[in-house]
Amino acid sequence: MQNVLHKEFYEKHDTLTLAKQLLGCTLVHNGIEGQTSGIIVETEAYLKSDPACHAYRKKSARNAPMFEGAGVSYVYLIYGLHHCFNIVSGAEGIGEAVLIRALEPTEGIELMQERRKTKDLRNLCSGPAKLVQAMGITPHFNFLSLNSDKLYCLKPQNTDYQVITTTRIGITQGVDLPYRFYIEGNRFVSRK
Repeated sequence: MQNVLHKEFYEKHDTLTLAKQLLGCTLVHNGIEGQTSGIIVETEAYLKSDPACHAYRKKSARNAPMFEGAGVSYVYLIYGLHHCFNIVSGAEGIGEAVLIRALEPTEGIELMQERRKTKDLRNLCSGPAKLVQAMGITPHFNFLSLNSDKLYCLKPQNTDYQVITTTRIGITQGVDLPYRFYIEGNRFVSRK
């Protein structure tokens, strides 16, 4: 498909730039149950020098996908309950990623509603754990290239929006770093 973002797209941007460039792109999952997709409306960047980054200290079994190079997926467990989805952004061996915080659902909405057990459209993907559940993303997606037939991003159809830059949510270290980005006025953003 000509609108798919290729590996070169992820490789050519530093992590902070990629976090902004992914806004407006569509994340697509082609699964056994059907296809789901949503426009990326909120992201957070995690850099190797950032104490909130999983790769800050060193490579481990948990964060190993972060060291694979740009355009690979990294899924991790938080609070022992929920998973979060990231797109690796640094060069191989670096350990950086962009957390996808919120999506505006566009396709497979009934399947998302079934997975999330809610009909509330705004509540389907307005948070990192919600979108993972709605999209059917699991830890089996670790190390998966975003150029696979199963999981990929499409170029933005619309770039007529303002990007808000602010601090990240739900962390205890690096809280003052302006590494969170979202599309101004989008009702699917997790929090303003």
